[in-house]
Amino acid sequence: MSAADPADASKREESAPPRGLGGRATTTLVIPVKNDAEMLARCLRSIQAQTIAPDEVIVVDNDSTDDSAAVAGCAGATVLSCTVPGIAAAASHGYDHACGEIILRIDADCIPSDTWVETVHAAFAAHPHVSAFSGGARFNDGPSWLRAPLAGLYLLAYAAATAPALGHLLLFGSNLALTRVAWNDIRDEVHRLDANVHDDLDLAFHLGRTHAIGYLPSSTMGVSSRPFRSPGSLLERVRRGFHTVAIHWPRDFPPARWRARATSSCRAN
Repeated sequence: MSAADPADASKREESAPPRGLGGRATTTLVIPVKNDAEMLARCLRSIQAQTIAPDEVIVVDNDSTDDSAAVAGCAGATVLSCTVPGIAAAASHGYDHACGEIILRIDADCIPSDTWVETVHAAFAAHPHVSAFSGGARFNDGPSWLRAPLAGLYLLAYAAATAPALGHLLLFGSNLALTRVAWNDIRDEVHRLDANVHDDLDLAFHLGRTHAIGYLPSSTMGVSSRPFRSPGSLLERVRRGFHTVAIHWPRDFPPARWRARATSSCRAN
């Protein structure tokens, strides 16, 4: 596990999730969804197979016109409605209503390994100063010989494009966990009403100012390769990435952000 240098000692202490029954923090899984009923059903089946089940599962229906809400309800999830367009709005709505001390986040096309929740629990217990963890991904569809290299290339390109702007580790929305304390600290700052933002990149901008972010190399998430189904889909993701970075300027223009983080880190130490 590698983690960004914490910028504020008091934030680190607050971000450690309180222990629940038996010393284990409680968890809420949030899944934003829009017209992905079939994939959502598969995703929720994988959640039921977890070695440690989340204490709460929230599916946020972002104004779907298919059976997504019904599928979630039949699987026993709490279904919330969010009519504001965009993943940022839907995910934030779920985080706002989460009761767990740790908030987990995946997408409807995700298939986590059976030990995913258990791995996240262990990471927070071992590194209580870290406010958020993220992991990698593998494609679970498309040509089998192309899945691993294509997923690696996709994540590498994402990291190369965003890490310099952030000045620290990034977050991957399909494989994400953060403490509820950390979310409450930045919930009023995120661009939840902007449907054009990458919500995970926006979250990383705000969390990374004062909170430590860690990476779990052993936590790999199965995701759909649909970003590569058309050139337009991939280009739209790139456009949204540039937009998400730009809306944080001038405050988070890279040299200014790096200096601010370095100064805060020195004070914390």
